[in-house]
Amino acid sequence: MWKQLYSGLIALFQVAVGLAFAVLIFAVLVQVLGRSVFNSSPVWTEELTRFALLYLTAFGVGLSYRTGDLVNVDIISETLPGRLPFILRLISALATVGLCAALILPSWRFTMIGSLQTSPALGWKMTFIHASVLVLIASLLLFALIRGLAMLSGRSDGRPVFNPDLPQ
Repeated sequence: MWKQLYSGLIALFQVAVGLAFAVLIFAVLVQVLGRSVFNSSPVWTEELTRFALLYLTAFGVGLSYRTGDLVNVDIISETLPGRLPFILRLISALATVGLCAALILPSWRFTMIGSLQTSPALGWKMTFIHASVLVLIASLLLFALIRGLAMLSGRSDGRPVFNPDLPQ
């Protein structure tokens, strides 16, 4: 059951990344066509591109953490003997969980500040845009927590999953 739930979570985030990327491509395409064909691109394309990029990052950070695509300096830790690399990976996962947990409330407050503002071109409430920070923190927290729990239960050695099709 947990594997199915985890696979569903991964699929959900992959779809969200794909949708954000599709919106990004659409906005940039409209912008480029507007500039090159019509000599004027709609103002909203610039804003939508930024918003899509924010959500692309927000939904992608957890998946990147899972696959090891985030910046990681492990040249020293992975050459250490015995269980030291495992211990350092566990400490790293738990530190990531702790940092993200500490940032959830501030990111929620930041999201709520957006209710006082609207975006200039699209006229959207900035709560929706500021929520990308909350989604990013929650995504990273979730995937780091899953890694940490899998390590503590002995189901994982904490190494990133380089094949996204394989469960961690």
